[in-house]
Amino acid sequence: MPPSSVILGGCPKAFKNVNRKRKVSVLPIIRVLVAEDHRDWRKLVRLLFQIRPEWQVICEVSDGSEAVKKAEELKPDLILLDIGLPKLDGIEAARRIRQFSPNSKIVFLSVEHSADIVEEALGTGALGYVCKTDTQSDLLSAVETALRGEPFVSRSIKGYKLPDTPGANAPL
Repeated sequence: MPPSSVILGGCPKAFKNVNRKRKVSVLPIIRVLVAEDHRDWRKLVRLLFQIRPEWQVICEVSDGSEAVKKAEELKPDLILLDIGLPKLDGIEAARRIRQFSPNSKIVFLSVEHSADIVEEALGTGALGYVCKTDTQSDLLSAVETALRGEPFVSRSIKGYKLPDTPGANAPL
């Protein structure tokens, strides 16, 4: 093949010289803290996040006290928080995190299906609530929605209506 017809990136070299600027979209990195006491769930989150390489898990913790400490230290963009954490439950951890890292978006990932628990969790200022039974179908959507600053609740939660202003009752 003569040098003038060498193919670069699927186009003949001659076409590469056309004076066109290609727009390259660079997605911002989203730094994620995962607070979950079960290693297998943390592993699943990492696996699901592989399809979104801009979502980088920067830290994993297994209790609520450590979640608060790491949130204060790292100021992640997003925190995935289990409710049933040892040492400090996820709801209390979220309240404390709000004080130290108010710009972090919080999405709960829990086995709890009670509308009252969901209300209390979102009352901390969290933007999302995903039931663990809905993780594969809802987690990525919940994260995307929360990153836009909008609320998300798993469809399997019965009897819960999203408030008009998420986190309106959240302590600052």
